[in-house]
Amino acid sequence: MATLTINGESHQLDVPDEMPLLWALRDVADLTGTKYGCGMSLCGACTVHLDGQPTRSCVTPVSAAVGKQVTTIEAVGENPVGEAVQTAWRKLDVVQCGYCQSGQIMTATALLNGNRNPSDDDIDNAMGGNICRCATYVRIRAAIHDAASTLA
Repeated sequence: MATLTINGESHQLDVPDEMPLLWALRDVADLTGTKYGCGMSLCGACTVHLDGQPTRSCVTPVSAAVGKQVTTIEAVGENPVGEAVQTAWRKLDVVQCGYCQSGQIMTATALLNGNRNPSDDDIDNAMGGNICRCATYVRIRAAIHDAASTLA
């Protein structure tokens, strides 16, 4: 039994300690916004925040999340930075197929939490591990700049 704080609420999950956090979130906590992409921490679709840091939930065991704040796409918009990112995503029509976007938004939010005025290089470095098969990278970068200008 693991007690996790997910999106500000305590959850008792009857799962093995070594279960990937992704499956605990999706299959046990029923928070399906976090997506399975590759299962090897290569694509970023499964990105969540652990204590504010972008983390690949497909390779992170539940035991590593105990005692930390887990934030998923379902709650990222509850803080001003996450809200600005989600608003910019809609405003600039970033999403094409949408599958990778929860991970993209989580990574972009973490970037702007630490750097409110990122350069293109800052964005490319932060977002480089998030793959978008529809290649909306130009719109992703523009949306991050738009969110940053909103927060300024």
